Amino acid sequence: MFGLPLELITMLGSTVLGGIMSIMGQRMKAQQEQQKMLMERANFSAKQVNAAREAGKTDKHFAWTRRLIALSSVFAIIVLPKLVAVFYPEVAVYVGYTEVKMNFFQSLFGGDGQEAVKWVQAKGFVITPLDTHIVSAIVGLYFGAGFTK
Repeated sequence: MFGLPLELITMLGSTVLGGIMSIMGQRMKAQQEQQKMLMERANFSAKQVNAAREAGKTDKHFAWTRRLIALSSVFAIIVLPKLVAVFYPEVAVYVGYTEVKMNFFQSLFGGDGQEAVKWVQAKGFVITPLDTHIVSAIVGLYFGAGFTK
């Protein structure tokens, strides 16, 4: 046919097939090793996450620090301006909040509105959008921590 003996064609074919099989075997070993490494990495990550979760439970100072930060922010941002406005009305207390102006179509289709920070002088007892956002964030923090337990 080509002038090559049948034995030589068989040898070339078996050499190519042997090479392909060897490459496939190496690929399978590499994939197996990769899967093994991924499992080890997942186990390491899970151990680190569990260690981080347990650190907050076993360290009582962690919980008190979180409570102190929450209570001090509530007092400084919400309670103190209200107390000053009620007990010392002659002192000007300015409260700022973000106001977004959108038309009907922008609110429907997610268009960007015009943001402006509005500063208002508080007289008496005032609840601003800032107060409601902060309280909802703090309540969400504690409810979120409670749901994960």
